[in-house]
Amino acid sequence: MPKRGKKYLVARRQIDRTAAYDPEEALSLVKKLATARFDETVEAVVKLGVDPRHADQQVRGAVVLPHGTGRTRTVLVFAKGDKAREAEEAGADFVGAEEIIARIQNEGWLGFEVAIATPDMMGMVGRLGKILGPRGLMPNPKTGTVTMDVAQAVKEVKAGKIEYRVDKAGIIHAPIGKVSFDTGKLVENLRTLVEQLIRVKPAAAKGQYIRGIYVCSTMGPGVKVNAQKLTA
Repeated sequence: MPKRGKKYLVARRQIDRTAAYDPEEALSLVKKLATARFDETVEAVVKLGVDPRHADQQVRGAVVLPHGTGRTRTVLVFAKGDKAREAEEAGADFVGAEEIIARIQNEGWLGFEVAIATPDMMGMVGRLGKILGPRGLMPNPKTGTVTMDVAQAVKEVKAGKIEYRVDKAGIIHAPIGKVSFDTGKLVENLRTLVEQLIRVKPAAAKGQYIRGIYVCSTMGPGVKVNAQKLTA
């Protein structure tokens, strides 16, 4: 078990570990206990009743948070011609085709956080699978990053679109804002995420689906949220 710092331990003592807090109270507590000298990210941790070992119980996708995440991500678009121009006009940081692919392959360049591609580019982009895949940067139709509407895709990412994917333990980790956000905005972002996860519930998932929700800041302890207040 990792050794915890004094500030973390002091913060943890202020949380009732046996209680499930209302969303507003939980997020207010997360804000109160955030003591780092930077604007910490607030993360939601959602335990799902799925078995990720089975393909029909995978949970993956993307959602636009109503109040964004508090940071703007760097976007690369693989596109040509008119679609390339649309991406540039929409605010993409990097746009290109063969020359960008070659730069990634030959120089190991990864100066972007989200990659979007038009379907016709995926034949070439697929060559980057071993580089982009392990880093979660490969464009994917499930997350809306393989699309002909590149302008809309860029705007959504810039507005606060996040991707989510269940891990091997059946848990979703997702940023929902910064501790500088108003509590109400954090609650709305959390509710939007949970509602999206419910919408994409796999048909093969049995029993209780939402098994636990926690929120925490980058350096702070987790606070359990009363899931019924978000799923009712």
